Amino acid sequence: MAYTSRPFPPSTPLFPSAGVVKDYLDGYADHFRLRPHIQLNTAVTRLKWDGSIWQVTTSTGEFLRFDLVLICNGHYRIPRYPDTPGIAEWLDSGRATHSAWYRRPDGISKTDTVLILGSGPSANDISADLQVVAHTVIRSITNAPREDFGNLKIRGRIVRFEENGHVTYQDGTTDSGITHCILATGYQHSYPFLSEEILRSRLPPPVPPLPAYLHNSTYNVFPLARHLFPLQTVFPPHTLIFPGILLRGIPFPLAEAQARAALHVFANPTLLDLTRESVDIITRHERLRSEFGDDELAIAKEWHNFSIASIEPLDYRDELGDLASAAPDSDLDAVWERQYIKVSEWEKKFYCEKIVLRKAWQTLETRGEADAWVHGVGEGGTQEWVDLMERLLQWADEYGLPTGAAANSKL
Repeated sequence: MAYTSRPFPPSTPLFPSAGVVKDYLDGYADHFRLRPHIQLNTAVTRLKWDGSIWQVTTSTGEFLRFDLVLICNGHYRIPRYPDTPGIAEWLDSGRATHSAWYRRPDGISKTDTVLILGSGPSANDISADLQVVAHTVIRSITNAPREDFGNLKIRGRIVRFEENGHVTYQDGTTDSGITHCILATGYQHSYPFLSEEILRSRLPPPVPPLPAYLHNSTYNVFPLARHLFPLQTVFPPHTLIFPGILLRGIPFPLAEAQARAALHVFANPTLLDLTRESVDIITRHERLRSEFGDDELAIAKEWHNFSIASIEPLDYRDELGDLASAAPDSDLDAVWERQYIKVSEWEKKFYCEKIVLRKAWQTLETRGEADAWVHGVGEGGTQEWVDLMERLLQWADEYGLPTGAAANSKL
């Protein structure tokens, strides 16, 4: 998870908590003296292209001009709510809330039955959190089989929210007595500071050809070369960048690779072969169309997703590194090494084993042994972390936890 320019401190838990990650980011900002360059409590209210430069208006009344803008407002802020019949009444009454507001299981007791919608990381983490304190946790996952595991119940898609904590599933079965529902149903891409002239708020038209304007479906921004550079006809694509919107990657080193590529392309616009990039986008669209047919909404939902069962996110980082390394010598070489260092083989190996590593680490934490395992690790460099994960995989195998492809299907 670390930026390549600064590792996590020695003895950091292998799967750190949110507080540990926050401390790491604070330390990163202090180490590289970034705070003087960060203007807090300030919103960008308008971003406009005047034909030669980007004009930025802020909530504090400032009017600024920039040659390059990176839009880093994230996509985990504006909740996405399902349109299931009856959900509005649950939200209005407070019986349902979005996972955006979840922090800890305060107010949940052994008498409560909690329903969680969603199959992503937030739903997984919240479910694990609440199983310890709630009487029953119900997971609603589209197309999931109906199963019970202790106080955890797996159910399919909900088709109606009824009164008095009652729900009906797609297979006709029901559950009742639900005291609270958490909607881990995702977020929307939102860029309110961009006008329709720059970014059109709708699904993009079918391709080919690529549209002449940029589109925000709320699930994806299209068309972006390398998921970064807007291919359209209103402004130069190397002057406005959309980093950090990919899913299922490792955020910090991924963002670092995207920033490196963006700066090198800005300094050398010819690095971006617009014809090749257009062909790559159309090829990806055709591949997704073969899977989802002519359902443009389904294609939009999948557009920025990496394959969860591959090293695609790591290959993408290497592709960006190769793009940046193709640039001629420049002042940027003082910021980043001249030659991009490929993603290491150990990172690829353990990325494929991340599920069993996490399960093994959670087991060590439950047994009270995790701190001893990680104590002092990292003081002698990265290889100590590699050795730790090798030992942990061996321990997991001896403990009976499945590894490799088996872990993806059994854990």
